[in-house]
Amino acid sequence: MLEIKRPVSSPLSPEQVSAIREAVARHKAVKGGLLPALHAVQGLCGNWLPMEALQLVSQGMDIPYPYLYGVISFYTMFSPTPRGKYLIRMCESPPCHIWGAEDLLEGLQAELGIKVGETTRDGLFTLEPTACLGVCEVSPAMQINEVVFGRLTPERLKNIIADYRAGKTVDYRTLPRTTNPLSDYPVSGDELVLLANVDRIDPLSLDAYLEQGGYEALKKALAMSQEEVVNTVKDSGLRGRGGAGFPTGLKWSFTLPNPNFPKYIVCNADEGEPGTIKDRYLMEGDPHRVLEGMAIAGYAVGASGGYIYVRGEYYLSMDRLRKAIEDATARNLLGDNILGSGFSFHIQVQTGGGSYVCGEETGLIESIEGKRGNPRIKPPFPGVVGVWNKPTIVNNVESLASVPSIVMHGSEWYKSKGTEDARGTKIFQVVGHVHKPCIVEANLGMTVRQLIDKYGGGVREGHKYKACQTGGSSFGFFLDEQLDTPMEYKAMAMAEGALGSGTMLVMDDTTCVVDVVKSILYFFQHESCGFCLPCRRGTRVLYELISKVAAGRGARADLDRMISLSQIMVDSSNCALGMSPYFFIKTTIERFADEYQAHLDGKCPLGVCKAKEHSP
Repeated sequence: MLEIKRPVSSPLSPEQVSAIREAVARHKAVKGGLLPALHAVQGLCGNWLPMEALQLVSQGMDIPYPYLYGVISFYTMFSPTPRGKYLIRMCESPPCHIWGAEDLLEGLQAELGIKVGETTRDGLFTLEPTACLGVCEVSPAMQINEVVFGRLTPERLKNIIADYRAGKTVDYRTLPRTTNPLSDYPVSGDELVLLANVDRIDPLSLDAYLEQGGYEALKKALAMSQEEVVNTVKDSGLRGRGGAGFPTGLKWSFTLPNPNFPKYIVCNADEGEPGTIKDRYLMEGDPHRVLEGMAIAGYAVGASGGYIYVRGEYYLSMDRLRKAIEDATARNLLGDNILGSGFSFHIQVQTGGGSYVCGEETGLIESIEGKRGNPRIKPPFPGVVGVWNKPTIVNNVESLASVPSIVMHGSEWYKSKGTEDARGTKIFQVVGHVHKPCIVEANLGMTVRQLIDKYGGGVREGHKYKACQTGGSSFGFFLDEQLDTPMEYKAMAMAEGALGSGTMLVMDDTTCVVDVVKSILYFFQHESCGFCLPCRRGTRVLYELISKVAAGRGARADLDRMISLSQIMVDSSNCALGMSPYFFIKTTIERFADEYQAHLDGKCPLGVCKAKEHSP
């Protein structure tokens, strides 16, 4: 549901033309180089893509100009119209929304003297809203170019803007991390599998990783048969950690016998699910663990190449990963004939462009190939027809980061953690109205209540618990009576919630559930790729209906229609985005019936809902 913008013409200097041609030539030589090329060119042109620059990209990459425009119009991070020196992206996703992001945005507009989408007269600042920035532990948050600022208040906003006006900027590459050190968070006491090195070693040092036993699992795997590696991961019970929960080893077993080559491993680091922040800690704090997991996966299924598709807002993660790839390749831990084994594996960092739906594995694959990120029709599945129409394994960052320890210590060691339904450890996240938003690695099986009270410190002082959206913005809401549900796949599903990515968004008694549902539906209708009618039109109709209810103009028939329409979307949408609204619509209408009824009667009990709507 993006605005179509006509590209603006702007003369380029001879230096810019030369730099653009060099960048285009460099990225053309790499398969899948279009989106990285566009990011590079946009940087050379001052945060936007003039028509002349797009023409150079079109010519240099041998891509028709209309096709190129179709690609850039899909991704929110690319702009064919002028932007300021500093691009301010104010997060408006649900975790920031419940912390007053809308009011902060109004204050920021007043401070800058512009409206959303505009640029200040001095050309310094452009203000844009954005979906989740992946820093929900410091909500509300914004990003200025590459740097994130969290825990925003009106006073802090004014100080940040004043610093940038005075030229006091921050180089993101000098930051130790994007947000908080792990030492800020409680620890579970369980043996760490994923976070053992984070904030304990220098993430830029390969030697530091090697001192902790790094790449020993890869060496061990190379001495095993491919089938032995696949079976070890399969027997461990590891399931996908991105949200779907598909058994990792089983997925590998489908691709191993496929006779078509080359094969690919894709690491899905497009961490766009609101409330989900875990993968960023791994990529920033222990990038070699992710690379080692990818290399083992590559050996196991016979893949020779890998892509790490990182969401475009994760600048520090990409910087750390590129450095790690360079260093590992120099030591022959990646690249050709790894450690003399005869196995070759090359990894490339791929930059996303700002699209939630590219977190879906086939939308991600389309994006890698330089296309609009429309999810494909399945079957065929990526394990058969994936990147460049070749067999491809797509795994989440956390899933792949689990692999080295599983190979090193064995499947029985990993199975001993967690429960029969959910093996191993998981990085849980608790955000929203808790005393201490955080991440924690723990064995699977703790209850939602334990996560909120023991690790999140309980609901913030002076307020009472009201609701928790489980697993991410796609899933159901829990009342207090569901909080003793163990965080494992079957139990969460039976309670009409989900483990999902392991994030829990907690809301206290200042929250209007109807307003939150409106915020979530705005997110989904904005992020719909528009490929299939049920999602393209359905998400918009659902947003219109909830806006009507929030404004006090709704009727019971509107709620019934929301449930029936969202069920139709489950049955007929092409991908999971269109299927998502059903779960939170159904659970909120059923579990917060009195609150919905109050809105039908014309009044928001908390005075939160406003008649105005987001701009379409």
